[in-house]
Amino acid sequence: MARSSQPIFNLPPVISLISAAFVLIHGARAFIDASADLQVLMWFAFVPARYDASLPLGLLLPGDGAADIWTFVSYAFLHGDVVHLIVNLVWFLAFGSAVAWRFGALRFLAFFAVTAAAGALTHLATHYGEFAPLVGASAAISGAMAAAVRFAFETGGPLGFLRGRGEGAFRVPAAPLGQALRNPQVIVFLAVWFVLNLMFASSTLSAAITEGTIAWEAHIGGFLAGLLLFPLFDPVGAAGD
Repeated sequence: MARSSQPIFNLPPVISLISAAFVLIHGARAFIDASADLQVLMWFAFVPARYDASLPLGLLLPGDGAADIWTFVSYAFLHGDVVHLIVNLVWFLAFGSAVAWRFGALRFLAFFAVTAAAGALTHLATHYGEFAPLVGASAAISGAMAAAVRFAFETGGPLGFLRGRGEGAFRVPAAPLGQALRNPQVIVFLAVWFVLNLMFASSTLSAAITEGTIAWEAHIGGFLAGLLLFPLFDPVGAAGD
């Protein structure tokens, strides 16, 4: 008898498309020279200096007001190097898939954009005026992790007690946030996640993992947005609704 496979191993189409975009964009950047790649970063990476009105006109970045808006999301499709891309893909496939199975494609796309923007906004607040570009999908992935926490540990959920199987495991009713925060599994997950990100605040640890620093503030912004805004995107509803 053929066994039914878990949805997480059969990627939702929206996850496959976004993942393909990550790979194709990074691959295309490998075939252009450094000058052209710098232009890509100037147009599509999130650069806090864009929003500093005190900058002289000659240093203003391209794109005018439109780029001030689209870079809140477009930066998530750029990655620093292959390692950065692969690490983000692994986490995105795991947590993004769980949330996409629950939300559906359109809701997930909106959620991805909102959590990416929340990460960029947090980065802007903590790095105002800096020219170093922010790239990578980590903030949106952190948002997906937070959204998964809201339902994955529920009874019948993919990581809960008496865990469920199939698509139904990703559509169990979510507990209200206050109740979820009393779940020991959720508490442990949150504690580990925040401790790791605070450790990333150490430039020494960041340098040991990647060639540059890790934008941990953006991670936290995306995570908090995913945790708090989850009910606005959730088509299933909370337990007891």
